[in-house]
Amino acid sequence: MTSTSPDHLFGLRNSFYVGAYQAAITGSQSVPAHALSPDEVLHRDAILYRSYIAIGSHQLVIDEIGPAAATPLQAVKLLALYLSGGAAGNKESAVSRLKELLGDPAVGSNLILRLVAGTIFMHQQDYAEALKHTNSGGNMELLALNVRIYLQMHRPDHAEKQLRAVRHWLRVMQKLDEDHTLTQLASAWVHLVMGGSKIQEAYLIFQDLSEKYPASCMILNGKAQCLMHMGNFEQAEGLLLESLNKDAKDAQTLFKPRRVQSETGETCVALSQIAQPEHVWSSGCPLLKTASTEPAKRLHEFSCIFSLNLSPKTNTCLTAANSKQQLIILTFSSNSQQSTSTTRDIF
Repeated sequence: MTSTSPDHLFGLRNSFYVGAYQAAITGSQSVPAHALSPDEVLHRDAILYRSYIAIGSHQLVIDEIGPAAATPLQAVKLLALYLSGGAAGNKESAVSRLKELLGDPAVGSNLILRLVAGTIFMHQQDYAEALKHTNSGGNMELLALNVRIYLQMHRPDHAEKQLRAVRHWLRVMQKLDEDHTLTQLASAWVHLVMGGSKIQEAYLIFQDLSEKYPASCMILNGKAQCLMHMGNFEQAEGLLLESLNKDAKDAQTLFKPRRVQSETGETCVALSQIAQPEHVWSSGCPLLKTASTEPAKRLHEFSCIFSLNLSPKTNTCLTAANSKQQLIILTFSSNSQQSTSTTRDIF
């Protein structure tokens, strides 16, 4: 009988996958290095630093990863540099160095390097280049990133093609490990796009994850989006406020598409908000367009829900559009949790 080695990083990885970044940081620091193989130490450190990036501690990552660090950690450092929003040229230098590493036959196929490449090029909205580094797969994170890239493409004219690609990669993940946390998350994303009865299935996935792991902003927002699609706006509002209370500036703290009543009583479709101007989902999004099928329309909506308007101070602005081509801007104070709304003509 052969014994299976314990997976010391199982909980750590899953905390990171569901957006429980502080739990991942704490967990990584509690795993003794002597219990891990050299590869496991490297993966532990990569998760640790990626978690720091996720909570906005870019400079800590840049400072702590030295020039002699292994390629995976150098890749994570480039991600921190790219997202740091610091000195002019940070993005350019990060992309330039990333391309050098990708072009090096000795390290170019490294899975973490390819994952960082897919993430950075997705931020660049260079989806073809991103998929070039993720399409060959290699692990569940790369497969999940494939799904995410296809869902985020702002191409309503190719929505049906995108949906076919999304379904393909989801089937690949399900065949490999149907119960994997990333497979469950990817399934929930696709269910939200498909709509209809699939919304309930997406909600059940987020509910199951919330019972297994800490209630992260990612999970809370996923549940809230499902509730909004099902018309339960009051409960969704509570989840969104809970998410904001956890971290008003977390990149996953989103206000999902929802019906919002403007001052004139018009029904609006809100575009989600996040609190990092340099985040890939902050690039702005056109008003929802009509697609040939409901899933295609929902796919375009999904790509639009990650849009940002952030005040120069500490308030989060939720922007919506109504049928009169007006913007409804709701400003949420992170201190008082009060909101005010104004209406402006788009044209």
